[in-house]
Amino acid sequence: LPSLKVTVKNSLSRCLDKEIQRWKEDKEPEKLNGHFQSELLGIFVIQSIYSSQKRAEDISKAVGEELSRRLLKELPAFLRSYRDAFEDFKEKSKKHTYYKPILIANINNCCNFRDYTEKYVAEKEDSKADILSTLTDIENSGFDVLLQQLFAQLKPMYKKFTENKWDSSSEIMNEIIKTTSKHISDFKTLKDPFYHAIVEKIHARLVKEYIVRLLKRKVSLKTPAQQQTLAQHISKNAADLEAFCTSNGSQATWLNSALPKLAEIIRLQDLGAIKIEVATLATTYPDIRKRHLEAFLHIKANLSRSELKSILGYLADSTASTQPRAPLFSSINVS
Repeated sequence: LPSLKVTVKNSLSRCLDKEIQRWKEDKEPEKLNGHFQSELLGIFVIQSIYSSQKRAEDISKAVGEELSRRLLKELPAFLRSYRDAFEDFKEKSKKHTYYKPILIANINNCCNFRDYTEKYVAEKEDSKADILSTLTDIENSGFDVLLQQLFAQLKPMYKKFTENKWDSSSEIMNEIIKTTSKHISDFKTLKDPFYHAIVEKIHARLVKEYIVRLLKRKVSLKTPAQQQTLAQHISKNAADLEAFCTSNGSQATWLNSALPKLAEIIRLQDLGAIKIEVATLATTYPDIRKRHLEAFLHIKANLSRSELKSILGYLADSTASTQPRAPLFSSINVS
């Protein structure tokens, strides 16, 4: 058994060395069904473990089970080495001709390891959570780099909303959508689960950045007519954003009501109706806090101090302690 375990460990190590060498070559990763892949790594690693388990089982069931336990400890260790090598490539090879395709191929690699782990590693095994956590690290680390450029390009575009006080907001939204669309087409080389994951991250960022602009206290409107006009702009932008994200495969439907609900609070003038809408917003997005709402209500300059206090108090009463499915407001800092 020890010799089999050492054999597997050595072959996994050689396999990773070969993979690292492949990253250094000036070659684009191969594509399979339109997705960048370097699947030999996953296939070879899994085969090494699987064939060794089978050989041990041929000796006896007890030997097979014992070796399986030992080999299962090798996979998390291998994946941690893989993650470290991937991080090293990510940091030191930014000028590589095929930098992004290689990142995408490595994210796609996680699919084989994930499928194998879900199928063959028992829930009670400590190594299962360890393996899945390391794979998530690799995937998210790759996503962060792939999205860096897009998010940097979007920042100044979103600033135009407050700079122009929402005049020409449709043109600004079209510019945001056009820029995002160019990047999304590059991400089609990700395997489907990862493509959906990255599109959901983009969807969340697009909604979040819009909310950030609404909380900047740069716009203060005194008349209901002015507020009505702003609410219409926001509703139109929200509809365009939702249509774009949905058409590109976003399944993050939980994000779709945030901007329409905020638009409705701006549109409404009856204090009771505003409170009901605030309560609904807080139920849907339980991570919204008083500081967010207070910054947002700066837009409604016709609210008296006592009305503002009353609305803010209502939020405190209605905010549930339930954790949101994913953070939206809690990731927004209010100055």
